[in-house]
Amino acid sequence: MRAATVLPGYQCINDWRVHSDNLPSLALSSQGYWVFFLVEGNGPFSSIYKALQVIDFYLGFILPFHPIFGMDSMVLMREVVNTKQDNWIFHGTAGIGVAICVIMVIHMVCKWRYGTGLWSSRTVLQDIGDRRQSVSRQPSFTLSEWTDAQEDLLDMDPVPQTPVFDVGTDAKTEGDAATLTVTSVGLQERRGSNVSLTLDMCTPGCTEPYGYGAQLSPRDQTAKEYLRQGTHSLTPAMLHTRAMDDQSLQAEFYETPMNFVDPKEYNYPGLVRKNRYKTILPNTHSRVILKSQDEDDFLTTYINANYLKGYGDEDCAYIATQGPTVNTVGDFWRMVWQERSPIIVMITNLEEKNEKCAEYWPEDSVTHEGIEITLVTVTQEDDYSLRVFTLKCGGEERSLRQYWYTSWPDQKTPDKAPPLLELVQEVEMAREEAPPSSGPIIVHCSAGIGRTGCFIATSILCKQLRTEGVVDILRTTCQLRLDRGGMIQTSEQYQFVHHVLSLYEKQLSHTAEE
Repeated sequence: MRAATVLPGYQCINDWRVHSDNLPSLALSSQGYWVFFLVEGNGPFSSIYKALQVIDFYLGFILPFHPIFGMDSMVLMREVVNTKQDNWIFHGTAGIGVAICVIMVIHMVCKWRYGTGLWSSRTVLQDIGDRRQSVSRQPSFTLSEWTDAQEDLLDMDPVPQTPVFDVGTDAKTEGDAATLTVTSVGLQERRGSNVSLTLDMCTPGCTEPYGYGAQLSPRDQTAKEYLRQGTHSLTPAMLHTRAMDDQSLQAEFYETPMNFVDPKEYNYPGLVRKNRYKTILPNTHSRVILKSQDEDDFLTTYINANYLKGYGDEDCAYIATQGPTVNTVGDFWRMVWQERSPIIVMITNLEEKNEKCAEYWPEDSVTHEGIEITLVTVTQEDDYSLRVFTLKCGGEERSLRQYWYTSWPDQKTPDKAPPLLELVQEVEMAREEAPPSSGPIIVHCSAGIGRTGCFIATSILCKQLRTEGVVDILRTTCQLRLDRGGMIQTSEQYQFVHHVLSLYEKQLSHTAEE
C-alpha cells in the first residue's frame, strides 16, 4: 500500500481504493476494529474512539463532509493497513461484510421476484410507524375458572391455557381471507394513532401531531367501508379455538382501522383545556353535545364523549368519555344530568404514574353547575367499589350508581377475567332496575377508548352470546370504532375480549348442563 495523500475538498486518501467489500461491512467492521485495537494493547475506551475514527474514514468516501474526528482518522488508517500483527481481524470483518452484502442482494431479489424475502417481514413490521399503543407485552391476564370450587367443573372441557405472546410477534400478519368478509386494509390504509397514549402525558394537551388532512381520502373511505362491513361470526367451538390463535387475532386487530379523528376538525381556541389527550377526540357525528344558553359558544357545548350503540343497534346505549380533568368536572356532571344516566362505570385509578382521572365525586356533598351531588353509601367489593349518589337539580331528584373498577392496569388487561364478567353482569342488572326514563350508561377510563372499549364490547357480546348463541367480536369492534375512534386500544386487549367471551360461554354451557 502506498503512502496516503489528502485530496482538497474531500479529505480522503488518493491511493486507498474503495472496494465493494469495504462499505457494506462498516457496522460490523467497527466491532472488529475495536477488538483489533484492544489486542494491539490499547485501552477499551481508546479502542472505541479509534474504531469510530475508522468509521469516520469510511464515511468520507460516501458523503462529502469533513471528518468528524479530524485528520487523525487518516493517520489511523495507515496504522491499521501497515500492521502485520492481528491484521486478520481487519480482513475477517471485511469478509463478513461482503457476505452480508451478498445476502442482502439475494434478499432483495427474492422480495422482487417472489414477494417475500429470505426471512419473515413480521419482525420488521413491528417497527413500522403504525402509531398504535400496543407494543405486545407479556399477557397480564390469566385464564382462571369461574369458581374456586374446582371440583364442580371437573366435567367441563379444560379451559384454554394462557398463550405466551412473544414480543417479536406483535406485528401485522396475513389474516385468513376466508374468515373475513371484507378486503384487508394494509398498515398504511389506517388512520389514527395511539402514540399519544404511549408517551408520558401527565397534562392535558400532550400529543404527537398526526399530519393528515381533514377531508376523507380514498384510504379513509376504504377504512370507513371496512368498519361498516367487517364481520366474523363465531360459534362457541370457533370462539374457543379463535381465542387461542393469538397470531390471527393480532392480524385481525391490526387490519381493523382505528378511525381516529383528525385534530384539525376541532380547530377552536381554548379547546385544548377540554381534552385530556390532544389526539383522542370525539368523532363528530356521534359526539355528545351539551345544552347551553349560548348555543353559538362551541366550548360551552363541548365534551369529549360519544354516544355508542348497544346490542341490536340500540341507539345511545352507552356514552364513552375521557376521565374528567379538573377543567371538565362541571361539564361531566352536566352530561350526567342532561342524559339522565343511571350508572357510571369508571375503569381507571386516579393516578397511574401520572394523573389518569380527576376525583370528580364528593366525599360528602358538592354542587357543580347547579347540580347538587350527595354521596349516600359506599360498598367495597373485591375488585370494585360501588358508590350511590343522590342528584338534585331544579326540584328534581335522581339516584346514580358509580362502579369504580380498580383492578385493570392502564393499557393492559386485568389479571383475571371473572371479576370483569361479574362487573358486566352487575351493571346489566342495575340497568334493568333503573327507571324506564333512564339514559345511557356512562363508561370512562383515562382516554375513554381502551379499557372503556373492552368493557362495552364485553357487555354487548355477552348479550349476543346469550341471545343468539354466537358472537361477532370483529363486528362489535368495528361498530364501536365507527362511533368513537380507537375503541379497544391494544392487540392484547382485543385478545383478552376473546378470552373473556370464551370463559363466559363455558359458564353458560355449564349452567345449561346443570
